[in-house]
Amino acid sequence: MSVRVSSMSVLPPVRRDRIIAQLPPCFRKEAALHTKNDFNNKVRTACQEQRTGTVGRFKISKVIVVGDLAVGKTCLINRFCKDVFDKNYKATIGVDFEMERFEVLGVPFSLQLWDTAGQERFKCIASTYYRGAQVVIIAFDVNDVASLSHVRQWLEDALKENDPTAVQLFLVGTKKDLSSPAQYSQMEQDALRMAQEISAEYWAVSSLTGENVKEFFFRVASLAFEINVLAELEKSGLRQIGDVVRINSNSNNLYATSKKKKQHDCCQ
Repeated sequence: MSVRVSSMSVLPPVRRDRIIAQLPPCFRKEAALHTKNDFNNKVRTACQEQRTGTVGRFKISKVIVVGDLAVGKTCLINRFCKDVFDKNYKATIGVDFEMERFEVLGVPFSLQLWDTAGQERFKCIASTYYRGAQVVIIAFDVNDVASLSHVRQWLEDALKENDPTAVQLFLVGTKKDLSSPAQYSQMEQDALRMAQEISAEYWAVSSLTGENVKEFFFRVASLAFEINVLAELEKSGLRQIGDVVRINSNSNNLYATSKKKKQHDCCQ
């Protein structure tokens, strides 16, 4: 896997279907990071003061997707990023990632989506890439109770490498299309309880049909963007948005982090 920093300096415009002007709603109010109908007023005001054309650098959030083997982590990412669904299962070896670009309130913003292996023998490799995540997505199969019961262990592993107070958590049930309404209803109650206990936002999706996939990732991007801007505003004392989205020397440069992690000798 290679990460090119230089190629990121010139990028085409953000796709028209990746523009976010309003805060997407949560899936279930019983288990949501917040239930507000719009972006924080400070964030919206800051973005209105200086628009996309004046922003010179990228703002990125690192997202790691973890969960049991074969729950559909790769299919979830591929459905959103490539709009494809591959029925031929292939286990992820180590890690892989996709970069998905958005425009949120007129400001360029990217999610770096890290797809990690669910197999025990690759955990050592995958866990080296957990560090520096702003968002943790824990996936489970809504048709597999065991995969839900393993959520706490995946969360523990992810938080070993990150500050628990600085990470947004999402609990995502996959393969919703394979579950009958009655089966799903029972599983959802257990999943909502789990989400509430670990302070995560709950979603249920189908990578096969695409149900809720786009809505989910738009929600992730929006909340990650909002928390990033609020953190920068707090640090800088309401500086201009052109500075807010700038990755400075004190921020986590995720491209550099990715390149550095390649040299880690764990499990080699």
